[in-house]
This record gives sequence, C-alpha cells and structure tokens, in this order.
Amino acid sequence: MIVERPIHVDYTASPGAAQARFLKGMEQGRILAERCPKCGKVYCPPRGSCPTDGVPTAEQVELSGKGTVTTFCVVNIPFAGQAVECPYVSASVLLDGADIPLFGLIQEIPWEEVRMGLRVEAVWADELKPTLESIKYYRPTGEPDADYDTYKGHV
Repeated sequence: MIVERPIHVDYTASPGAAQARFLKGMEQGRILAERCPKCGKVYCPPRGSCPTDGVPTAEQVELSGKGTVTTFCVVNIPFAGQAVECPYVSASVLLDGADIPLFGLIQEIPWEEVRMGLRVEAVWADELKPTLESIKYYRPTGEPDADYDTYKGHV
C-alpha cells in the first residue's frame, strides 16, 4: 500500500561569509575557494575555516574549472522529476588546485567511457545563479588521464 501526501516546506538558508563569496562567484562564472594558512589545503566550496586545523581560511583562490574524476556512479534507475535521461553519470571531480572534490554530472561522453582519472572541465549554465547549478555539468577536456597517484587520496 502506498499513501501519497503532499508536503511543502518553506525555509530560508543564510550562508556564512565564505559560502556567500563562493555563491557570488558561481553567479559570475567563477569558482572561488579558500586556502588554510596553516596546512595549505584548498577548500571548495569554502567553509570559512579549516576542519583539520580549526583556523579561519581567508585567502581566496580562484580555480579554473578543470579537474579529475576521482569516483563516479552510473545511474540507471529512473525517478520522478529527473532532468537527465538514464543512464547518466554522477561523479566526484577534484578541481585542479583543490583538496576536496565537488559532485556533478559528466556529459558529452558515453557513460561506458567515463573512468577514474578522466580529465574534465566545467560547462556553465546559460543563466548563472548563486548556486552550484551554475555548473551545468562537466565534460572531457581531451587531455590524457591523470596519474592515479595525483588523486588516490580522494578515492
């Protein structure tokens, strides 16, 4: 037995200063991260502080939008309201210069050719907004695959 009940939740989220700068960057077609002054790790999206060292991260770093697929999943199960036809690929993308990956779609390549180490670049949406949806998806760059040693800590 399935019982359907409509539900609607209204809420407002207020990002902190670091997240607000990141989201403003997304709206401008820029990927902004922050570097920890102690360990040097670059966080994207920025958190405002380093979770390892507990110190503020004020130094801004602009990332190019190119990166490496570290892990991925082929989605074969349709669901209500989906915007992409199955099968499609969701992946963790370690942007060049960042120390944590972002999650996004991989397109412009057959799903069966997606692999760990694939070099990709961000494709921006036609209408930029202050959200991660401003990156429509990632596509292959045509560069040789990244060496496993360059991303093995993110698998």
